[in-house]
Amino acid sequence: MTIAILGTFDSKGAEHAFIAAAIRRSGFSPLLIDVGSLDAPSITPDITRAEVLAALNSPEAAAILARRDRGECVTLMGRAAASLVTSLHVAGRIHGIISLGGGGGTAIATAAMRALPIGFPKLMVSTLASGQTAPYVGTTDITMMPAIVDVSGINRVSRAIFENAAGGICGMVTARSSASSASSPSSEKPLIVASMFGNTTACVTEAKRLLEAAGYEVLVFAATGNGGRAMESLIASGLVAGVLDITTTEWADELVGGVLTAGPERLDATAKAKIPAIIAPGCLDMVNFGEPASVPAKFAGRLFYLHNPQVTLMRTTPEECAQLGRILAEKINRYTAPVTVLLPLGAISVISAPGKPFHSPEADAALFTALRQNLRPDIPVIEHAVEINDPLFARACAEALLGQLKGWSQRILLPEFARLKNEGAYTARPGDRDITDLISDDRDGR
Repeated sequence: MTIAILGTFDSKGAEHAFIAAAIRRSGFSPLLIDVGSLDAPSITPDITRAEVLAALNSPEAAAILARRDRGECVTLMGRAAASLVTSLHVAGRIHGIISLGGGGGTAIATAAMRALPIGFPKLMVSTLASGQTAPYVGTTDITMMPAIVDVSGINRVSRAIFENAAGGICGMVTARSSASSASSPSSEKPLIVASMFGNTTACVTEAKRLLEAAGYEVLVFAATGNGGRAMESLIASGLVAGVLDITTTEWADELVGGVLTAGPERLDATAKAKIPAIIAPGCLDMVNFGEPASVPAKFAGRLFYLHNPQVTLMRTTPEECAQLGRILAEKINRYTAPVTVLLPLGAISVISAPGKPFHSPEADAALFTALRQNLRPDIPVIEHAVEINDPLFARACAEALLGQLKGWSQRILLPEFARLKNEGAYTARPGDRDITDLISDDRDGR
């Protein structure tokens, strides 16, 4: 198996050569990829920077390199590296990737790593690994390892770090290979993604149990900004069959200015993927901040709840809730696959229930009214006079999604496969059951 070693070999050639030797001793084949741009490489790569740039096929590349602007060069090589490693992965030529870097090297290598699928082994040894890593990791599963000392030569500290890093990537590749050999593609279940917060855990847990009992695999994402972005990314990948978006709280942070926003594209991926979805306004009663001292002064006088010493929650106002209802409706109106909105009239979080700190019938009413009034008339809205974590509400969400998934397979998949079959684009292999039989089983609940 081959491990890609990607780095700026003009400034950090010896360090990457050390990693290559360690990987080779472990029985793996290193593939040295040069993404330097300013000076000549100090070691001989297996894939040159010219070959990396050729993968991007950019007519502007030569001019950018000629200007020798470091920022421009880093951006260019990051894009080119992403294109190259994607093609190497698709061709089955690499089974893991590792890099060592400072600021520029980390930016280039992680841009390449983010282009690789979740589960593909990726390890970044970086001087930036103990700081704010979100821009580098994004919504992927990059493992970042602190370099401790600068990536500048082999010394008693860097030697230990680099040897551990080489062992780490080799172990990850071995583990993935073993897992792939043990799993059977035919046993994989259709995927459903769900959004969850501490204040909606009981609801999502129960709905997850019911969906898994029905034969689905449910992946739960924490609605903490990065979690929402990761969920959106997976939906966009085309691997997801349905969406249980119970906890849309990140939109409160996006609108009001909290710290757990997932950005203005939250809820967009489901529309683009055209897959069935359940939407609920879970935890739109709260905006998230850090410790009390971190709350911006402009919010003085608002209603707060200290969730823990590091998390301060602020209650959304009726005006903000009305705006959130309109935003959600605008997003949902773009869905073309089956979508149902479920409203827990009793409470949209644990702490907005009667007698709890964020209980505000006026704010909740503004949210629900805005949703109802702005949704397309053909989108079902199901209301339950219970709190969001009531088992009845969880069951209603799960059953609504299951009903949508069955109807969708009958209405969309069967005609599509019939078309492909008629056009000669789909041919069953020996032993395969005909798709019409499979969908009939689904129709009958088998």
